[in-house]
Amino acid sequence: MRLTTKGRYAVTAMLDLSLNYGVGAITLADISERQGISLSYLEQLFARLRKQGLVSSSRGPGGGYRLSRSAAQITVLDVISAVDEKVDSTQCEGRHNCHGDEQCLSHELWQSLSDQIRVYLAGISLAEVVSNYEKNRQPSKEKVIRFDVG
Repeated sequence: MRLTTKGRYAVTAMLDLSLNYGVGAITLADISERQGISLSYLEQLFARLRKQGLVSSSRGPGGGYRLSRSAAQITVLDVISAVDEKVDSTQCEGRHNCHGDEQCLSHELWQSLSDQIRVYLAGISLAEVVSNYEKNRQPSKEKVIRFDVG
């Protein structure tokens, strides 16, 4: 399984929002600047995140995005799934046709790995990732917080 840029950026952007939960709406331009993610890419990701109910948006002055519920209630798997990222280590994407039209010898091994990855990601909330980050980061004079997921 390889997490693509789409999944990594979605998690990073949601972590940025998590740091600001309860502060108010955050603009995509602010996230773009802090995390080094293109604004147009963020717009695409947030359309999916909003459609899946993970973020809400408001327009006008003071508008932007916020988490639709607390960071403790949103898992990393929720975010990855919302942007159509697959958590699948099998070559056949779970269709059991890895070797021609039949299942390959190692299919169950890769399927089990995929299942374990899903369980792991479903067990980690955004709040936990932020907490671990804050606990382990080195003090800095910079005010910009940048996440490097993966």
